[in-house]
Amino acid sequence: MHTALVRRRKAAERRFRAYGAGALILSLGFLVLLFTNIIGTGASAFRQAYVRLDVDFAAAELSPDGRRDPETLAAANYPGLVKAAVRAMFPEVTSRGEQRDLQELVSSGAAFQLRDQVLADPSVIGTRASVWVPASALLDGLLKGSYDRSAPEAERRINDRQIAWADRLAADHRLELRFNRILFTNGDSREPEQAGILGAVMGSLFTMLVTLALSFPIGVAAAIYLEEFAPRNRWTDLIEVNINNLAAVPSIVYGLLGLAVFINFLGLPRSAPLVGGLVLTLMTLPVIIIASRAALTSVPPSIREAALGMGASRMQTVLHHVLPLALPGMLTGAIIGMARALGETAPLLMIGMVAFIVDVPGSLTAPATALPVQIYLWADSPERAFVERTSAAIIVLLAFMVLMNLLAVILRRRFERRW
Repeated sequence: MHTALVRRRKAAERRFRAYGAGALILSLGFLVLLFTNIIGTGASAFRQAYVRLDVDFAAAELSPDGRRDPETLAAANYPGLVKAAVRAMFPEVTSRGEQRDLQELVSSGAAFQLRDQVLADPSVIGTRASVWVPASALLDGLLKGSYDRSAPEAERRINDRQIAWADRLAADHRLELRFNRILFTNGDSREPEQAGILGAVMGSLFTMLVTLALSFPIGVAAAIYLEEFAPRNRWTDLIEVNINNLAAVPSIVYGLLGLAVFINFLGLPRSAPLVGGLVLTLMTLPVIIIASRAALTSVPPSIREAALGMGASRMQTVLHHVLPLALPGMLTGAIIGMARALGETAPLLMIGMVAFIVDVPGSLTAPATALPVQIYLWADSPERAFVERTSAAIIVLLAFMVLMNLLAVILRRRFERRW
């Protein structure tokens, strides 16, 4: 009888281990599937198709009156230069419809690139030079295999003429894939090949700076008071219960609160990183307070008793002995809370950071968006070329979050003391 019980207990233990291993394998499988899908879709966004044009920087087009001041050069007809260079490569294209299809192979951003080149070096005026300019999303997608050449022409956006022209460009070595620096140097755009994440990254950076500057000192101060100085009564118990409940409140509720208080009541600017940082501060505070209190609790009571026994005051004991020992745990909790705030979208949508922002923000009050919101906007776009840019932005966001969590682990292992 005893032997049968032992066998059943060991069999139950083996089943439990098998269930745990199966759950772990299933979780890893879903994680690998997620990363495979995101990386497989977004890796192509880090490369962009470029077309080589032989541009005639004619003085008659750029400065007809002979003036070469920045205002005159900036207002020149650069789209006309691009169109002339494209037509020169295909002189047999004469009909208006074919010329329109031909111009669709080059990005509208090519004119801005020529403008910047002329403004940076006006000596190119009157010369002829080969310039690599970004191709349109249509040609970029064809080069990356997004369109099935064998499909009927009515079932794809790019027609047979454009495919033939693209093949001629490739045969003449005028078409190639290069590193997509535009993705990291531009703000948002309606044109997929001109859309970048710099504006969203800067908006997230300003928002996180406000969040960190407010949430960490306030959260640590609140934790120190509750753990070291507050009397134990029903009021402190009520505060602790509410802090624990606030940590589980859906993030969109904080967005509604920020909309009502910071924008409608205080009149702060809409779509600004300042308001976004204030909202995320409210959301992050409970997490930092709970983590800071746990770090303070982990400091042995003997540290406090020894300091008090040596004649230190209560404040000196906390600031000079307890706080330095608890600080690594507090920093870890703050970084994890900031990583959570970095990935939030719902509260930022409620305060207007979902607006289409082209310019890169330069201050805390400038209109801005955030990286998670940029991902939301691109995912909702009907343009096919935004699909890969959405996944690329997700890769960048995940990289930031992994780095922040890695920093938290390094700080914990580097400074944590076991008692």
